[in-house]
Amino acid sequence: MTEPSTPYLERRAWIGEYFDRTASAAWKTLTSDAPVSRIRANVRAGRETMRQTLLSSLPESLSGARVLDAGCGTGVLAMDLARRGASVLAIDLSPTLVDHARELAAQQGITNIDFRSGDMLDPALGSFDYVVAMDSLIHYELRENLGALSRLAPRVGQQMSITIAPRTSVFAALQAVGKFFPQKDRAPSIVQVAESAFVRGLAETPALSAWSMTHTHRVVRGFYRSQAVVLQQRGSR
Repeated sequence: MTEPSTPYLERRAWIGEYFDRTASAAWKTLTSDAPVSRIRANVRAGRETMRQTLLSSLPESLSGARVLDAGCGTGVLAMDLARRGASVLAIDLSPTLVDHARELAAQQGITNIDFRSGDMLDPALGSFDYVVAMDSLIHYELRENLGALSRLAPRVGQQMSITIAPRTSVFAALQAVGKFFPQKDRAPSIVQVAESAFVRGLAETPALSAWSMTHTHRVVRGFYRSQAVVLQQRGSR
């Protein structure tokens, strides 16, 4: 298996720095029920819808399944997966957010989550039945996005449920307008990907030849625009 590319490593370092030092406090607030600005309230609502969308792609009972929450943030999705009975490995580049997630899970008495700080592509994490990556691959160019999935795929037995940032003229305009808002209200830099380009890239990536896109759903809420993509291992149930 090839090592992650230089662009991926460089982007990963920037993302880790951003979320751990610049955005960790804002991210904790966004993923809680604390009062936020109207802009962030829309983002919060959009993320909640996306979280439920990704959860709906998975079995109601995950008892006996091992699940990777790649880019777990404050652990909200990881805790949902744990409540379904999964053995969850939740990983994020930000040690600050991981510590916060661990505390929240402990407060709720959830013990079947292994929280770690590091790279979601680390082969030492082992194999999984399912992978969920909510808004964690949207910061990478399509080539790096597919490269990340290629490195995960050999260690996943059933399904990968991810999100991409859909490329639309409206989304491009919203991103341009967003640059004029105060820094505290700006979303992290994301990379827009056309669904057709993703599908084409999936078909042209040898390491993903055993995978097919079985479902996709777009969530639009103000500045929050994300598209769920469910990839199924052919022959799996």
